[in-house]
Amino acid sequence: MGNGTSIGRVRGLGSAHTGAHHWLLQRFTAVGNLVTLIFLIVSLLTLPNLSYATVSGWIGQPIPAVMMALLVLTTFWHARIGLQVLVEDYVNDSGSRFGVMLALNLAWIGGTVFGLFCIARLALVPVATGGAA
Repeated sequence: MGNGTSIGRVRGLGSAHTGAHHWLLQRFTAVGNLVTLIFLIVSLLTLPNLSYATVSGWIGQPIPAVMMALLVLTTFWHARIGLQVLVEDYVNDSGSRFGVMLALNLAWIGGTVFGLFCIARLALVPVATGGAA
């Protein structure tokens, strides 16, 4: 009962038992996005101004830098998981699916690394006090 039809069981058609994993990861990353985004908004609203020097000084502190890195990681991971499910459901040709998944993973890695690099650069490079940097 609940295992599908007899022919479906013979052919191996049925649940692949991986949908719950993606669903749960999608929810965890969504919560991570929400928590880090709320931290970002509240922190930026409490700054005296939003000048480059002020925001760079703020992100140079350990907690804001880590929270921003977590925001980048969870956002790109959340997007990747959602798009992977979309590709698996709607791209039928295995060659096309492989190509799209490869492009998706490269974009995910590239975007995450670029975001983390930008945060590290802001956190580690001292702000010039006068003139153009």
